[in-house]
Amino acid sequence: MNARFSSSTAGVFAAADLGATSGRVMLGGVGAGRLDLTEAHRFPNTPVLLPDGLRWNVLGLFQGVLEGLRAAARSGPVTSVGIDTWAVDYGLLDADGSLLGAPYHYRDRRTEGAAAGVLAQVGAAELYRITGLQHLPFNTVFQLASAAGSTQLTAARTLLLIPDLLVHWLTGSVGAEETNASTTGLFDARAGAWSQDLLDGVGITPGLLPPLRAPGDPAGELLPHVAEFTGLPVGTPVTTVASHDTASAVVAVPATAPDFAYISCGTWSLAGLELDAPVLTEESRAANFTNERGVDGTVRFLRNVMGLWLLEECRRTWATQGRPVGLDELLAEAAAAEPFAALVDPDAPEFLAPGDLPERIRAYCRRTGQPAPGSPGAVVRCVLESLALAHRRTLRRAAELAGREVARVHLVGGGARNALLCQWTADATGLPVVAGPVEATALGNVLVQARAAGLVGDLDAMRRLVARTQPLRHYEPREDSAGRAAWATAADRIEPSARTT
Repeated sequence: MNARFSSSTAGVFAAADLGATSGRVMLGGVGAGRLDLTEAHRFPNTPVLLPDGLRWNVLGLFQGVLEGLRAAARSGPVTSVGIDTWAVDYGLLDADGSLLGAPYHYRDRRTEGAAAGVLAQVGAAELYRITGLQHLPFNTVFQLASAAGSTQLTAARTLLLIPDLLVHWLTGSVGAEETNASTTGLFDARAGAWSQDLLDGVGITPGLLPPLRAPGDPAGELLPHVAEFTGLPVGTPVTTVASHDTASAVVAVPATAPDFAYISCGTWSLAGLELDAPVLTEESRAANFTNERGVDGTVRFLRNVMGLWLLEECRRTWATQGRPVGLDELLAEAAAAEPFAALVDPDAPEFLAPGDLPERIRAYCRRTGQPAPGSPGAVVRCVLESLALAHRRTLRRAAELAGREVARVHLVGGGARNALLCQWTADATGLPVVAGPVEATALGNVLVQARAAGLVGDLDAMRRLVARTQPLRHYEPREDSAGRAAWATAADRIEPSARTT
């Protein structure tokens, strides 16, 4: 038995969870009424700016995963391994299975204008009818369009999304996990399969996309040299999990009733509902909502909202300017700043790329006739109030489009630590907010592995286990009429700049 877990632990699962700024390998122990999580290893995820664009250091990430698995092996037996990461980005393999260059970062500017060519070929309405996908300039289909005719794409024989690439290097197997595949713009939302019509329409080479896998499917076993390096036994299984990190996070939403909305809040705020079928109406397309695959054939009906990237990029900018400010200090200053003095649309295109976010926020405010926030605390208040309003707008519209009633909001991920954002989200939406678990993505990864090992039941059972075992915080909306009116007035000031092509 793994020394970090109790004698009642029936299985220990290594969850490699890679986000936009860091990666980690977590160990999850699952037993009768138990779900424990501990960190084995953490490593940075630092993109590299090369002459031809912004790239992921995928070799460094894989090395971090290997080091994490080695740390996990030192702690005791490991039942299986699973990997989740962000969506849309990919690596290309040649006919020998070798990687053709470092994968591009979705924030790279090369996709600017690429969508127009795809939409001219396929049509926006037809693309949405098939994929149900939110229009984002970095969707995989647009990345491939921007690469058309390149030496790399011409030489490529296999495309692997980032988690599938890492699984391939662990096991030698090739596949595409369906929750991540559903983010590409090449996946049929109704059929749950690659869309041959779209592949033909945008000129994707037949066979470039590998066969699909579902969460819980076996992905293979650790290759001998991987087992030797990590110290894990030869034959240690690698399990396909919900490899899109948001899909894993939604698995671990501690909902005990169906009338919930969720916000997976980190670099992005993924805000929406869990449905049984996609919503592919023209109204949904115009509102720019996405229908992504979840575990057990569920649909994550949501909208990508620019999330705490805004806060973290502001902090990074201040640090590079020689003015580092601690997060607790910033939040205290934000709480004391003037309410609703300035608001922004978090999804405005000028906030997507790295750079001087505080100055871009001030420029947005000047352009929209608002006072530009001066102090860091005022900037952070602007960011967090704007995010809370975006949560309000997105969840209300999702409920309208899906014909659903929402009684509570589950906010999971790193944003659950931010008490100001959680309380303001409750105030803005007028709904109670249950914050936590913070480590929802890793927990979802572990739970899918545990179910494959026969240790937990269905999705409802997984969520009940999370609700019983993980620390949660509850935020009630403040009910005074003046506060409700202030949030309603602030909501009326924000005109979303969402693209509804």
